[in-house]
Amino acid sequence: MDANELGRWTRFAAKGGIGKCTALQDCVAEEEDDLMFLKDDEITVLMQLPSEDDLYLGYCEGVVGRFKASFVRFHGRLKKPVMAKRSSTA
Repeated sequence: MDANELGRWTRFAAKGGIGKCTALQDCVAEEEDDLMFLKDDEITVLMQLPSEDDLYLGYCEGVVGRFKASFVRFHGRLKKPVMAKRSSTA
């Protein structure tokens, strides 16, 4: 993930993402793109990854990464993501 993409996800997380969840257990990152968190950490959900039903992109403690839904408890229903194109003012 490049710096621009990381910045966009971080700003989206600051706005609450598409929802929140709480970690049910400690999770150690096994791959470079995985999110590491401890039991009871609050994670901001950024998106459900299109390739897998159980995999989400989240933000926790300043880090963006993937996590499995089975490791967390979601706080209610997740919002539907809205993809809006920005109009160019140039």
